[in-house]
Amino acid sequence: MRIVIKLGTSTLTNGTPHPAPPLFIELARQISQLLSSGHQVLLVSSGAIAMGRERLGFPRLPKDIPAKQMLAAVGQPRLMAMYEKIFGLYGLTSAQVLLTRAELSSRLSYLNARNTLIALVGEKVVPVVNENDTVATDEIRVGDNDNLSALVSNLVDADLLIFLTDQPGLHTSDPRIDPKAELVREVVTREIPSDLWAAAGDSDSELGTGGMVTKLQAADLARRSGAACIIASGNERDVLLRIAEGEKPGTYFKPVATSMESRKRYILSARQAPGLLQVDDGAFRALHRGGSLLAVGLVAVEGDFERGDTVRIVKADGTEIARGIVNYCRRDLNRIAGRSSDEIESILGYHFGDAVIHRNDMVLL
Repeated sequence: MRIVIKLGTSTLTNGTPHPAPPLFIELARQISQLLSSGHQVLLVSSGAIAMGRERLGFPRLPKDIPAKQMLAAVGQPRLMAMYEKIFGLYGLTSAQVLLTRAELSSRLSYLNARNTLIALVGEKVVPVVNENDTVATDEIRVGDNDNLSALVSNLVDADLLIFLTDQPGLHTSDPRIDPKAELVREVVTREIPSDLWAAAGDSDSELGTGGMVTKLQAADLARRSGAACIIASGNERDVLLRIAEGEKPGTYFKPVATSMESRKRYILSARQAPGLLQVDDGAFRALHRGGSLLAVGLVAVEGDFERGDTVRIVKADGTEIARGIVNYCRRDLNRIAGRSSDEIESILGYHFGDAVIHRNDMVLL
């Protein structure tokens, strides 16, 4: 199972102005057990601004964007040093991945980010994803790490998105002021009920940027991409392990689509696929057996397209048989068409994998 875990600042600091190392240690312990059980784990972690604020001794969080970006620049390496040190106690390796909306909007950058993250988890490395606050502007900001976690879930076709918070889950009203507030155990309807949107409140934390509203937004996006979602308390004992074993502490959101359905819609949404790949009979049979498209099966390459574009795949008679997201641009494919996969690097000087189009990035018609 591929799991994305979103960690808020209030969780990592235990509600104080300072990072809480015992929480990092507990997190690393559970993630180590998840990896040992065969799961893949990605973290979307807040906390850079809080780390920078602590290091520079700022008594209050400044309101202006340049000051926040300055704190993020100071705090991000310290946050990663904390992860690297504590994960290392359990023999884990972490990797820093900084993203903005620009990387997730461009098809080429989207594909590069996806391939990098999937390669990392394939090697049991734990990617620690954060928004690139130091350079992000209003035009390219995601805005909060709750929604970034949903975008990352979609990016890697995650099975499960877990929000660890300072609350036990979503309530019918604010439990801090309403003693009658009840925990919402699950949301299974296709649309999140309007009363739950009304009950979700904004963050009252000086350190955090998200509240239950942004978690609802993110859960709604992720479940439409095929991931189940859970909002739970980060202070519960073995909360990650229990969730991986099927428990549903906190609030559970049932997915309303499969990740494959979501990916097929994305591929088919390209109204005018700019390129065309003609394949031979052997490649045609391989595709229908569930295989990827390899360069050896290419007969002709037409159109003007770049890596990450959606292209059409046709037989010799011109019949369109599939569409997919291509791993190589037109210029490269013209050079490697008809050649075996182990020749790609010697021809191009680099390679993006054996497949011209991976079977997970393809829709048969």
